[in-house]
Amino acid sequence: MDLDEGNYGNSIKKESWRTVLTLAYQSLGVVYGDLSISPLYVYKSAFAEDIEHSETNEEIFGVLSFVFWTLTLVPLLKYVFIVLRADDNGEGGTFALYSLLCRHARVGLLPNGQIADEELSAYKKTDGICHDHCPGSGEAGVGGRFTAAARLKTLMEKHRVLRQLLLVLALIGTCMVIGDGVLTPSLSVFSAVSGLELSMSKEHHKYLEVPIACLILICLFAVQHYGTHRVGFLFAPIVITWLLCISMIGIYNIFYWNPHVYHALSPYYMYKFLKKTQRQGWMSLGGILLCIIGSEAMFADLGHFSQLSIKIAFTSVVYPALILAYMGQAAYLSQHHILESDYRIGFYVSVPGLAIITVMLVTTCLMSLVIILCWCRGVVIAMCFFVFFGAIEALYFTSALIKFREGAWVPIVFSFIFMIIMYVWHYGTLEKYEFDLQNKVSINWLLSLGPSLGIVRVRGIGLIHSELVSGIPAIFSHFVTNLPAFHQVLVFLCIKSVPVPHVRPQERFLVGRIGPREYRIYRCVVRYGYHDIPKDDIEFEKDLVCSIAAFIQSNGSAEPNRPSDDSVKENEKVTMVNTGIYLHEKVEENGVYIESGDLPGPSKPQEIQSPVILVKKKVSFVLPKSPKMDNTVREELRDLMEAREAGVAFITGNSYMRAKSGSSFVKKLAIALYDFLRRNSRGPSYAMSVPHATNLEVGMVYLV
Repeated sequence: MDLDEGNYGNSIKKESWRTVLTLAYQSLGVVYGDLSISPLYVYKSAFAEDIEHSETNEEIFGVLSFVFWTLTLVPLLKYVFIVLRADDNGEGGTFALYSLLCRHARVGLLPNGQIADEELSAYKKTDGICHDHCPGSGEAGVGGRFTAAARLKTLMEKHRVLRQLLLVLALIGTCMVIGDGVLTPSLSVFSAVSGLELSMSKEHHKYLEVPIACLILICLFAVQHYGTHRVGFLFAPIVITWLLCISMIGIYNIFYWNPHVYHALSPYYMYKFLKKTQRQGWMSLGGILLCIIGSEAMFADLGHFSQLSIKIAFTSVVYPALILAYMGQAAYLSQHHILESDYRIGFYVSVPGLAIITVMLVTTCLMSLVIILCWCRGVVIAMCFFVFFGAIEALYFTSALIKFREGAWVPIVFSFIFMIIMYVWHYGTLEKYEFDLQNKVSINWLLSLGPSLGIVRVRGIGLIHSELVSGIPAIFSHFVTNLPAFHQVLVFLCIKSVPVPHVRPQERFLVGRIGPREYRIYRCVVRYGYHDIPKDDIEFEKDLVCSIAAFIQSNGSAEPNRPSDDSVKENEKVTMVNTGIYLHEKVEENGVYIESGDLPGPSKPQEIQSPVILVKKKVSFVLPKSPKMDNTVREELRDLMEAREAGVAFITGNSYMRAKSGSSFVKKLAIALYDFLRRNSRGPSYAMSVPHATNLEVGMVYLV
C-alpha cells in the first residue's frame, strides 16, 4: 500500500476500519515524532528563567496547568476537531487553506485562470464547503451570513491590496514551516541524545552528543526516499514504545510521588502561576510552548493519511500518553525541587520560539476567512474562532519574542529569505505574463497570411509553449520572421497550474481551434494540480495527440469554416476533452510490430511494480474505420496522424528579463533576481521530459 502514489489515504471514499487503523498506525511514525518527545525539554526550558520552587508547588502546578490546557485547546480542539475539516481534497497545510480561498472566494492572483477551471471535479469537491449557498449567490441566508460572506468576497475582489496581503500571509506561514523544518529535526534529535548525560560523565557526554546526533540525522534522512508508508511502518513501533513507556512512567510517578497532582488541571493554577512569577512566568511561556511543537504536522501531513486516522491516533494514543507523562513529571518535580543535572539546551530550545507560533497564528487567520468565505458560516462564529485561539497564540507569541536574540532569529532569517524568493518569483511571473499579454500577436494577422501562413509548412507537429491561454505569443512571430518555415500542424501549448491538489487525467486537456479548419492550428491548455507530477514525453505526446483527435471528432462538422470576426472569437474557445478518440496503436520494438489494441485518449497513470527494461520503441496510430465519420474530419485526423509519425518538436521561449530604463532600484533588483532564479531553475521542457534533440529555444528580451 503506497501512500505516495495517488494520495492513497484520501482516494477511497469509504475507508474500511482496517485501512483507517493502518493509516493511524503509520501516522504515529510520521506525524507525531516531534510532539511525542516534547516532554524531554518542556519543563527544563519552562524553568530556565530562574523560577524558584516553593513548598506549595504552585510554580510546578502552574506549568502543568498551562501544558494541559495548551495541549487540549490547540492540538485537540483547534486542529483535530476544526482545522482538519478544512482540507483541500485531502491535502492540508497553509497552502491548502490559501488554495481553498483562491477557488471559493476567487482571491487568487494567478493571471491565466479560466472559467473552465471551475468545472473540474476537484474544484469544489471538499467536505464542509457550501455549494448551494455560496458567497455571491444572491441568497441572504439565515441571519444574513451569506450576505456578509458575499460582501467580504466582493471587497477582496475589488481591492488588489487585500489579495496581496492574503498572499503574503500565506507565504509567511509556508516559509515559517520551511524555516522551522530546517531546524526542528536537529532540535528533536539533540534533545533526545542529551538524555545520555544521566548515564555517563559530563566530560564524556560533551564529546559524544554531537556525533551521535549527526549519525541519527543522517540515518533518518537516508531512509526518507523509501516513501512515507515505509517510514511510517519503520518508526511507528518506536514512537508507540516511547509513548507507552512515558505514560507508564507517568502513572508510576503520579501514584508514588504525588497522587494529588490532578488538582493542577484546574485553570486557576495558571492564574496563580502568572500572579506569583509575573515577568519571569510570562517569559517561561516560550518554553511551555514547546509542548505543542509538531502540532501543525497533523494538518500539514494530512495528504498522506486521512482525517479519521489522524484523529484516532491523536485522541486515543498521543494525547493521553502526553498528559500522563507531563502529570508524572510534575508529580516527581513536586518532591524534587533541585535537580542534580545542570545541563541546559539554551540556544536549541529558543530556536523554534517564533516560527511555531507564527505558523499557528497564520493558520488561525486563514481559517477565520475559510469559515466565512468557504464554509459560509456567520461572521460571529469566525470572530469567536479568531479571538479565542488568536488570544491564546498571541500570549505565547509575545513571550516568544523575548527569545529572538537568544536564537529565535535563525528560523526567522531562513523564512525571510525563502519568502523573498517566493514573492520575487511571483512578481516576476506576473510581469512576464503581462508582457506576453500586451505583446501577443493578433489572430487576424495570422489569418491574413492564408492557410500556409506565408511560410513553408513542413511535416510534423510543432508545439509552441506559452503561458498565454488565449492569443498568439510573440515568440511565434519572432520565430517565423527569422525562419520562414513551420510544421504542418501547429499547437499553441499552455501548461498551467490550477488551485487544486490533483487534476483527473480525463479532465486535464482543454482543446480549441485557432482559425479555420484548413489552417491546422490548435490551442491546448494542459492543467496540473499543485501536487501533480507531469508525465514523460512519450506519454504526454500520446495524450496530447489523442485529445486533439477527440476534439476534431467531437467538433468536426459543427464548426463554421469562414474566417470572419465572429468565427475568430468562436474559434478561440476551448473545450474540455474528457474522452479520447479510440485509435488503433501499433508499437514497434526492435523491428517487431506489437498490436496493442484500442486505446482510449488520455492514458491512465500506471504503477510500476518491477524494473523497466528500456527498448527502442516507435508508436504509430491508425485511424479507425468508421463509415459514420465525416470526410473532412477523417482528412483532418489523417493529417494529424501523419504529422505525429513525422515527429514532434517543442518550441519554447528562452527569455531574458530586463527592467525598463527609469525603473526604481527595487524593481530592477527584483527583476534581476527573478531572471537569475528562472535561468537556474527547471524549465517547461524538463517538466515534460522533452529530449534535447526535439527542443528548440527561441531567445527574446522582455523589457518590463
